[in-house]
Order: sequence, then C-alpha cells, then structure tokens
Amino acid sequence: MANGPRRVFGRLIIGAVLATALVYAGDFLVLRYRIAANKSAFGTVTVTPYYAVPRKDKKIEYMFDDPHDETCVNSLFPHLGDGACWYLRKHKERRIDL
Repeated sequence: MANGPRRVFGRLIIGAVLATALVYAGDFLVLRYRIAANKSAFGTVTVTPYYAVPRKDKKIEYMFDDPHDETCVNSLFPHLGDGACWYLRKHKERRIDL
C-alpha cells in the first residue's frame, strides 16, 4: 500500500517536468518563428545598474551607473542569451554585489 502514493507522486513529478519542458520548447519554437517571419521577436528595456559596495564599518555604499538599453526577447522564458522582456520591465534596476 505504501507503493501507491509513492508511485503517484513520482508520476506527478515526471509529468510536471515534461510539461515544463514542452512549454519551454513551444516558447522557443514561437520565438524562432517570430525571428524567421520578421515579427516582434526582440525588444529593448532601459536598465539602471547599481553597485552595492561593502565598507569596512559593515555598512553598504550604493554607487549608481548610467542607464543603458538591454536587448530582450518577447517570450515567456529567456532565450538566445537575452532575458525575457516582461521580466526586465519589472526589474529595471539591477543590483551588482561586490
């Protein structure tokens, strides 16, 4: 009887992994189609990076850099080395810890 719940849980995990892989592959195929058809596959988002520099007195000093445009892909997941535009639009400030 202990095998039943374990088997069901294992199948649920395998199903979730396969579903995620299928969604990722479908997202990539839609992106490749947009690139081939010259549709809006890429976008740009202005990102402001800032550095968090630890000081000797255990405080953190923040140093802001100039904003720059970053290329992104119009998809659910990051592809081709670029982040997803929906994510970058929500995270326009990028903290860099030193």
